[in-house]
Amino acid sequence: MLRIISANLNGIRSATTKGFLDWLARQDADLVCMQELKAQAGDLSATMLKPAGLQGWFHHAEKKGYSGVGIYSRQAPERVIEGLGIADIDAEGRYIELDFGKLSVISLYLPSGSSSDERQQAKFSFMERFFSHLAQLRACGREVVICGDWNIAHKEIDLKNWKGNQKNSGFLPEERAWLTRVFEEQGWVDVYRRLHPEATGDSYTWWSNRGQAWAKNVGWRIDYQLATPGIAATAKTATIFKDQRFSDHAPLIIDYDWGA
Repeated sequence: MLRIISANLNGIRSATTKGFLDWLARQDADLVCMQELKAQAGDLSATMLKPAGLQGWFHHAEKKGYSGVGIYSRQAPERVIEGLGIADIDAEGRYIELDFGKLSVISLYLPSGSSSDERQQAKFSFMERFFSHLAQLRACGREVVICGDWNIAHKEIDLKNWKGNQKNSGFLPEERAWLTRVFEEQGWVDVYRRLHPEATGDSYTWWSNRGQAWAKNVGWRIDYQLATPGIAATAKTATIFKDQRFSDHAPLIIDYDWGA
């Protein structure tokens, strides 16, 4: 069995003070993909670098207190790829890949466009360029799992107030159509949806800090594990952990019957 967790931490230091690493020690995870570290290499404590039998690999943003991704792994990878080789994207610390035999696991933090039109255009630019990288990954002959905060709710069942958000970043028609192409043209599998095709309120992974979104479960499903069909077919359980809050996102935990 292979347990993979994806979690946007909204600051690894903040999440640690809220018990994230203590919780992680009880999860028996093989790989933990993290987004929005909001930390530089020098900010990470020894426990953050190597928690509970795991070792971390990170891709930090150049800007302090911003973005950044990482992966904790129980097993040392054969290869680590930091970034996409695209300067403006890599400066923001949005992609890290660990390769193990026939399996690659990726932590991805797709930009948010909610703060300004400029950032929305940066998001569209990322999506356009990342689409070809996704195609290359699908063609590489390896099994791949891409964990991350994709900052897009794909369908109406993926957010509470879909009617009122059709002109807002994260649920724009262009964003949703792009994800549809990722699934239908390239053949990536949304693993949570494969196991829970009809889930609505139980499926949310992010809640705004405004209003009483968490208390009223006014959420969005924007954190996904997308996988190549081979390993996706082995997924047995997919759960969203909401008993304890480490950030404005909830961890997505998927168990795969995968031992290769």
